[in-house]
Amino acid sequence: MGRRRRGTGPSWDGVLVVDKPHGPTSHDVVQDVRRAAGQSRVGHTGTLDPAATGVLVLCLGRATKLVQFLQAGTKTYRARLVLGVETDTQDAEGKVLATRDASGVDEAALRRALGELTGEIEQLPPMVSAVKVGGRRLHEAARAGEEVEREPRRVTVHRLELLDVQPGERAEAELEITCSAGTYVRTLAHDAGAALGVGGSLSALRRTANGPFREDEAHPLDEVVAAGQRREVRALTIAPAEAVARSLPTVEVADPEVARRLAQGGRLDAQGHQGAYGLTHRGLLLGVYADHGGRARPELVWTRPEELAALEAGEDPGGAGEGAGGAGDEAPSARTRGQDP
Repeated sequence: MGRRRRGTGPSWDGVLVVDKPHGPTSHDVVQDVRRAAGQSRVGHTGTLDPAATGVLVLCLGRATKLVQFLQAGTKTYRARLVLGVETDTQDAEGKVLATRDASGVDEAALRRALGELTGEIEQLPPMVSAVKVGGRRLHEAARAGEEVEREPRRVTVHRLELLDVQPGERAEAELEITCSAGTYVRTLAHDAGAALGVGGSLSALRRTANGPFREDEAHPLDEVVAAGQRREVRALTIAPAEAVARSLPTVEVADPEVARRLAQGGRLDAQGHQGAYGLTHRGLLLGVYADHGGRARPELVWTRPEELAALEAGEDPGGAGEGAGGAGDEAPSARTRGQDP
């Protein structure tokens, strides 16, 4: 069903969980996956710094339209905090601004400082971030040697667990953090050190989960590249319907006629979910909907009528259709299959 690209075969859509190595930027990983998969459209659901490793979720083909629905979940990190060292980037990659003796910091004091950084808190975006101020990204200003006034942002740290402490003049601590999207772990390290009066910075960071996507299912980048040489990258991906079902409540549409109407942008009775939810039919993603004024309206219509026809005929419907919100014929209620994750 997809358009054929020279030398790559039919296009297809999916979600790929990559275990990002230390060194390349997230954009570098996207470029590598584009080449390996033969796909021009690849996007990610949350960047990782070059020095960070771990879960990087990529959306391929028309699945790039799902990024907005997959990126809002919580993130989980394993981080290493160094006390007594303050840098201009709040991590080990930056210029050292100050050093202090952290040998007087005990575990109890560190736990208290971390406790103050748990829950809903305010963070000042670091100058190395991609946040835009006045139409310009902060990291661009930082490279030019400028310091830009910026507003604090509210984030939520759901869990900040101290796993290990190694006391000393440069005390180190290993942390596990579950937080909302948009939280800067480097800033947590900086703020913990500031609260203790000795300064702090991040020395290592690994993302172990991005929403429902975990490190135990992440594919090393070299494995993806090797699969690309065999033209087998698609076998490593998660189908759009499954990816949405992991991230959002899911409504299964059993009636083929209802599914056909929904593929044309039809609506449902409100399903009683807060926020967006997915609609599926026999394993195929129909779209993403949300309740408004007693009706379920499409945020994204995913599958085309001809793809449903292929499914009913027992054929592979191939890549999912081009998403487009819109109104169409009214459709009766579907049956709720999932619950809020």
